[in-house]
Amino acid sequence: MNVLTRNAKRINKKAFAFLTIGLMMANSSFAGGVAGINAGASELTQYMTPVSNLILAIGAIVGLVGGVRVYIKWNSGDNDVNKEIMGWMGSCIFLVLVSVVIKAFFI
Repeated sequence: MNVLTRNAKRINKKAFAFLTIGLMMANSSFAGGVAGINAGASELTQYMTPVSNLILAIGAIVGLVGGVRVYIKWNSGDNDVNKEIMGWMGSCIFLVLVSVVIKAFFI
């Protein structure tokens, strides 16, 4: 028998054994992977309500700080009060919408 043929047969046997072991390990890991993904999804949904409430609290703080800044600018006679009001309102609306979208998407 040719040396190349013997080496090819040895390589084929090793490749077949490696492939078989790899497939068995992949099958068992995929079974555990699905359970892990389901567990992760359930944990993620548990955290979404507190995260949404945290975003609303941050929005309230931003709203208060922005309101004070607008009041100070208005009393001092600044010309760009309208720009400040638009930025303040935009940030408040954005934070409220993010909170609502997170609740709708994950819960």
